[in-house]
Amino acid sequence: MSAPSPTRPEPIPVLVAWAIHALTASGVVLAFLAFLAVEQERPRLALLWLGAALIVDGIDGPLARWARVTQRTPGIDGTTLDLVVDYLTYVFVPAILIYRAGLLPSAYAPIAVAAILLSSLYTFARTDMKTADNFFRGFPALWNVIAFYLFILRPGQMAGVIVVGVFSALTFAPITFVHPLRVRRYQPWLAALAALWGAVNLALLSPNWSAPWMYTLLALSLTGAGALLAIGVLRTLRGPMGKTA
Repeated sequence: MSAPSPTRPEPIPVLVAWAIHALTASGVVLAFLAFLAVEQERPRLALLWLGAALIVDGIDGPLARWARVTQRTPGIDGTTLDLVVDYLTYVFVPAILIYRAGLLPSAYAPIAVAAILLSSLYTFARTDMKTADNFFRGFPALWNVIAFYLFILRPGQMAGVIVVGVFSALTFAPITFVHPLRVRRYQPWLAALAALWGAVNLALLSPNWSAPWMYTLLALSLTGAGALLAIGVLRTLRGPMGKTA
């Protein structure tokens, strides 16, 4: 009697899994388009491409877990793929944007950008990047967000250096930052807050708003950012919590 043939995965789910990997990989194309926009001195367009990459990063994870891509495509490490793309879109291109857009004084800009790149490597390399309940440990290298606010607020070049220094240091600090999609404790309103905050930020990249509307959108954006930061601070003060928290 011949041995039974191994069960093969269904072809359509395998194709879906590959499509989700392709969606994740598309982030490198978005990073390239953002880089081109930076080199063309079009920072708003660069931030829009980085915003598109952020949206892709927000949806590919849930899709991957739904499609069970680890089982469907065991030869591809989706986590590694995601980390490579994230470093480009969250760190490398935003750092170039901060440098090229004149948001830092020229004397300190190379040092500040080096701090961004090196501190972020620590974030991406650490094996305990997240807590058991999916909060980030330390600042999670969201330099696309920092670049956005430095560009929109224009606080001044020296203030830009201080901001970069503070958030680089917070990478190593024993504090937590919320992951709006993975933290279950405050769902579903946490995801809704993050989506609204992202939509407001995208709207702010339009140069055509009148002053009252611009100030209103900016106030909403800063309020949303403050709320997300406050959740992380609250989690830090509460201390360790389990996965079910």
